[in-house]
Amino acid sequence: IGQNMIGNKTLDLHGIRDEEVERLIENFILLNNPPLKVITGNSTYMQTALESFCSKHNVSYERWDWGEYTILAGYGDWK
Repeated sequence: IGQNMIGNKTLDLHGIRDEEVERLIENFILLNNPPLKVITGNSTYMQTALESFCSKHNVSYERWDWGEYTILAGYGDWK
């Protein structure tokens, strides 16, 4: 994740290639405690990948501005 993580609570996907997006989203959400912020920008692919992951793993999120999400809880509430 490296340079695309801001602190340990924000993942900025700007400039990430599509083939890396799903792995980065999964690692970021599963390895950090909410609330988390994911910035997808205008990429429909990245937005869909994030929403699909959240749906698959029962992760709740809110979509704020276009391309900005807050991960609230889920995935066993990270116990």
